[in-house]
Amino acid sequence: MRIVAFGDIHMSGRQCRCIPGADSAELLIATGDLTNYGKNKDAKEVLDELLAVNPNVLAVIGNLDHFEINDYLDQLDMNLHGQARLIQGKLWLIGAGGSNITPFRTPTEYSESEINEILMRGYNMAAEYRSLMHYGKERLPTILVSHTPPRDTLVDRLRDGRHVGSSAVRAFIETYQPELCLTGHIHEAQGEDWIGKTHIINPGMFRNGGWVEILLNQTTLTATLK
Repeated sequence: MRIVAFGDIHMSGRQCRCIPGADSAELLIATGDLTNYGKNKDAKEVLDELLAVNPNVLAVIGNLDHFEINDYLDQLDMNLHGQARLIQGKLWLIGAGGSNITPFRTPTEYSESEINEILMRGYNMAAEYRSLMHYGKERLPTILVSHTPPRDTLVDRLRDGRHVGSSAVRAFIETYQPELCLTGHIHEAQGEDWIGKTHIINPGMFRNGGWVEILLNQTTLTATLK
């Protein structure tokens, strides 16, 4: 399985056409900030550009997306925010959109306790589904899709060196150790880091060309920042 991921699109959906093999990937994942303080009309413009490349798209909202876009993603069955998805019976995705509190009063911000609730909603959805469908015998690889990066990592630092990521996202990763965390939000912190066994990747602002290639070979998941 091959998945292509990117984030911080900010109305630059056409950039997707520049990704080699985006049209043939099993899935595209967008990690938030589809728009610039936009609403459904803007989100539709971006999503139409992605869907023109590949019909299989999942996403979370970012802090610069008004919350109505979350409902729009629900209508399109593309939403990962506070949800879990089982992909082809081989891979779990758990999502958390928006961001922790910023000084800028952007449209979709959450307290750390609210972020924890969103993460656990997705985790519990996956746990319930595993129980009902008997997927619990073997642990499947898991990807956390979080617009906000975990705190105190290489991918949550501002230019002045301050760490502004989410402590709730970090605690979730430390506890549950998903194989991969796809994140964004802090454009200047494009890069990679690890928390235990979890590989964390922030591909940076989409119009600058960054994206992530994810390969799943049986139960082995690898991710490469491009």
